[in-house]
Amino acid sequence: MELRAIIVDDEDLARKNLAIMLDNYCPEIDIVGEAGDINEAEEKIIELQPDVVFLDIRMPSGSEGFDLLERLEDRNFLVVFVTAFKDYAIRAFQTNAVHYILKPIDDEDLRTAVDKLIATKETFTKHPENYDNYFNALQNLADRLVHNKVNNRIAISHTKGVKIVEDDNIAYLEASGNCSMIYFKDGTRYLDTRTLKVYEEILNSNKFYRIHKSYIINLDMIKEYISEDGYIIQLKNDVQLPVARNRVSAFLKTIKGKA
Repeated sequence: MELRAIIVDDEDLARKNLAIMLDNYCPEIDIVGEAGDINEAEEKIIELQPDVVFLDIRMPSGSEGFDLLERLEDRNFLVVFVTAFKDYAIRAFQTNAVHYILKPIDDEDLRTAVDKLIATKETFTKHPENYDNYFNALQNLADRLVHNKVNNRIAISHTKGVKIVEDDNIAYLEASGNCSMIYFKDGTRYLDTRTLKVYEEILNSNKFYRIHKSYIINLDMIKEYISEDGYIIQLKNDVQLPVARNRVSAFLKTIKGKA
């Protein structure tokens, strides 16, 4: 699949460097335009109708990239954020299931990001209605990184697109190969394309706990801890899950601290 792309960065050298790397390592990306500011970027996006925009963002002081996305009415493209702010941004990017590349750009990371991008584009081609949820996820990201709003929403990247959910509605998560099955309190479930380790990093550690290599639970869902036959947690929905022996001590301290 070929994707038509626009690169947005106020540094000419940075645009050229990314263009060269995309040309060398990602032949699926056809660069149809570049822009050095958001006004030029808005014009190019409207005129050229790209599949993807590589968008440089400067955080926490620069909101220009997010302002650009808010100004556009026809938002049927994907975004890859390019940033040098590692620790500050990674958790927010992961929480909102968006694509990103860290500066200085590594060729393997770029290739991985483009592979994920292509997979997302293929899904959205089949389900174009998911662009609305996708841009809701971007707004959620802006709230966290630019407007300093704290919220409990996360974006689930599932087989049909992106779904925004409140983490309070999650009952527990189960490892499923390199993916995660997310079970909700209402009985529904979604298979997310991210690993349980990623979720361990992005979920609120005061609300969620990894009790086993295969399970993360919502601590508010605990109904009973059973130690007679091994180490078992019974949730309020009557699901029983094992607690790994090497995690029992720390887990008990955690739930006693919440009591």
